Amino acid sequence: MDVRQRQRRVAPPAVGHAGAPRVLQAGDALPLPIRHTNLIFSALFAASLAYLMRRWREKIRSSTPLHVVDLTEILSIFGLVASLIYLLSFFGIAFVQSIVSSSDEDEDFLVGPPAAPAPSQCGLLGGADAVVPEKMPEEDEEIVASVVAGKVPSYVLETRLGDCRRAAGLRREAVRRITGRQFEGLPLDGFDYASILGQCCELPVGYVQLPVGIAGPLLLDGQRFYVPMATTEGCLVASTNRGCKAIAESGGATSVVLRDAMTRAPVARFPTARRAAELKAFLEDPANFDTLSVVFNRSSRFGRLQGVQCAMAGRNLYMRFSCSTGDAMGMNMISKGVQNVLDYLQDDFPDMDVISISGNFCSDKKPAAVNWIEGRGKSVVCEAVIKEEIVKKVLKTNVQSLVELNVIKNLAGSAVAGALGGFNAHASNIVTAIFIATGQDPAQNVESSQCITMLEAVNDGKDLHISVTMPSIEVGTVGGGTQLASQSACLDLLGVKGANRESPGSNARLLATVVAGGVLAGELSLLSALAAGQLVKSHMKYNRSSRDMSKAASLSS
Repeated sequence: MDVRQRQRRVAPPAVGHAGAPRVLQAGDALPLPIRHTNLIFSALFAASLAYLMRRWREKIRSSTPLHVVDLTEILSIFGLVASLIYLLSFFGIAFVQSIVSSSDEDEDFLVGPPAAPAPSQCGLLGGADAVVPEKMPEEDEEIVASVVAGKVPSYVLETRLGDCRRAAGLRREAVRRITGRQFEGLPLDGFDYASILGQCCELPVGYVQLPVGIAGPLLLDGQRFYVPMATTEGCLVASTNRGCKAIAESGGATSVVLRDAMTRAPVARFPTARRAAELKAFLEDPANFDTLSVVFNRSSRFGRLQGVQCAMAGRNLYMRFSCSTGDAMGMNMISKGVQNVLDYLQDDFPDMDVISISGNFCSDKKPAAVNWIEGRGKSVVCEAVIKEEIVKKVLKTNVQSLVELNVIKNLAGSAVAGALGGFNAHASNIVTAIFIATGQDPAQNVESSQCITMLEAVNDGKDLHISVTMPSIEVGTVGGGTQLASQSACLDLLGVKGANRESPGSNARLLATVVAGGVLAGELSLLSALAAGQLVKSHMKYNRSSRDMSKAASLSS
């Protein structure tokens, strides 16, 4: 296939909503025929509206029913509606996007002085092996020129072109021209860009590839799970897999979900601290809970208010709402419910000045004692008893060494470091890998990785009891990145894809227990490697660039 054929294939004609042309916005960037079309529809709109207003005024004066219309009025109504749809589709969406996306309508989200693409759509921008044509299709070149000149914000490309793949390609080339940097190694094709539009990522120019390994089977609560882990850290999957083997050969692990509640904490300022204390007393009074629940629960079928915890700093009041969120992680759900309550409270507390829907008492994506103590999302404990012979045969160490290491490293060492919820060996490694593989918010690894690992000798000191307590695992099986094809496949592997219609919330809770079970396996294996003095040797051997990974299997044997 030559370059010209590829240009035709990768740049199919695209039409915007309601017949709007694919050119992006009015002004110099619009070809002459489209400017004429806009003028025609604008004139039709104005003429139809003027005629109908005059006719309706005459009917009102003569007491003629407005619903009695003749053929001319029908045609005018049709023209009014048709022209309104056209004009809204052409101008309205971009206008709303520009308001939502930026406080400066002239600022492009992409980069300072926007730039334009050199390639033609799909094939042009395929990556390191792509052949760059000498000339782009004229229409694409016109769009690129508009982006380069700053006349077209790059964030409207998807809306105006009606082709998310093509928009990503043109934007990618624009960045290439601006920066002078190639995108070698960053793939463009092979991804469904429509699936992320409006919910996962803005201004896409490609996607990053991450390998996904499988650790398992993890025998947890009588079920076998094969745990997907997306990571670039060598030894991580192999080590977790070894922990899974030790757990399975010892009879498996068990888990319990202690609490399931997402939180959101707005902050409001009052004229005086006394006034803030009055609202605090109102919110924490059990007599008012039913009323607050009714107001809060209007926002969702699944969001159910569980409680409100307040704190004050001067005349500022922080209100920490907690609620169940079904199988969703639930940040958007609880935010809507909290907004309902704030609107309701404004009637009785008109002097309440809401500073922010989030006042950091939530606390989201930041290490915080409130999450460590009160929990956020799913609070899970997972435990297992590892037999003495398994400790020796699979983990290559002994029970007493593991118990001593855990006290000195995870407990005392973390205390010396002033750790907040970090009394573990590497919980965040496993949490992040599973989060990325299953479409969770990776930034919530911060609080989700809070974990205390406990090891004790049991059964007369022969066997090892290990547990992980994780108070803030924030996961969901619907919404956000969970609906992307790769992440959805990983959720399906675990049997928790989508919402559980029979028992809302059970899929998300099960995913949280799998995360805790994976952390249990990872902690067990890493501590064993440290106790046996194997860590440096294994990482130097397997966490290096190497074509031959056959020997890495010894970590899981």
